[in-house]
Amino acid sequence: MFDQRGCGRSTPHSELRENTTWDLVRDIETLRAHLSVKKWVVFGGSWGSTLALAYAAMHRKQVLALLLRGIFLLKESEIRWFYQDGASNLFPDAFDRYVAPIPENERGDLLKAFYKRLTGKNAAARAEAAAAWARWEGETLSIQGPRQRPPRFDEADFLDAFARIECHYFHNKGFFDSDGWLLDQAAKFGDLPGVIVHGRYDVVTPLSSAWALNKAWPKATLKIVPDAGHSSLEPGIVSELIKASDGFAEKLG
Repeated sequence: MFDQRGCGRSTPHSELRENTTWDLVRDIETLRAHLSVKKWVVFGGSWGSTLALAYAAMHRKQVLALLLRGIFLLKESEIRWFYQDGASNLFPDAFDRYVAPIPENERGDLLKAFYKRLTGKNAAARAEAAAAWARWEGETLSIQGPRQRPPRFDEADFLDAFARIECHYFHNKGFFDSDGWLLDQAAKFGDLPGVIVHGRYDVVTPLSSAWALNKAWPKATLKIVPDAGHSSLEPGIVSELIKASDGFAEKLG
């Protein structure tokens, strides 16, 4: 795996310049060429599913198949659902912690309010906003709710990069030409095989996105895990991903 721009060991840490979907797609293709891989199965979960779909749209001939989890199409409706009004009805306790750094008069557009703080020069406000933004997702990942928030959501460096880069991409609408661009591209995938794994009770990226993707791309197989949320670590999600990986190894190897 690789650390995308601004994340993990990539430097500069948390950098937003020269950091777009298309920069990342070029990075993926550069790695494929560098490793002398002719064709490959591309895997991505959550934002990674967005990126995998964008890569396949631009480099279809290099993709043997797609294995995707927790589909996120980066549509405006998905952003509103999770960051403004929707998931808030299921996790009101976590949502109150999420909006705490934002004054009441700015809560009508939370994406805008967080973007202002995460890209501003006030270090304390940036850190507070980053923690609130990231922990909101961390507390809603699992079907078990806030008590299963992963430990990395308490690490300051992780919180800053996670929140800033996510918000940067969402503020810029994924750098796509139109809302729903990925669905339009998936409809052109033809006979490209794929497996989509999605939790029935995924609050971060609702099942409706995976359902829409499968309708646009019927060659893919949709596996709905009945007792899972968004987390890649939930047993049913792990089991389906392993089955799909083994299946691709048998069919394509």
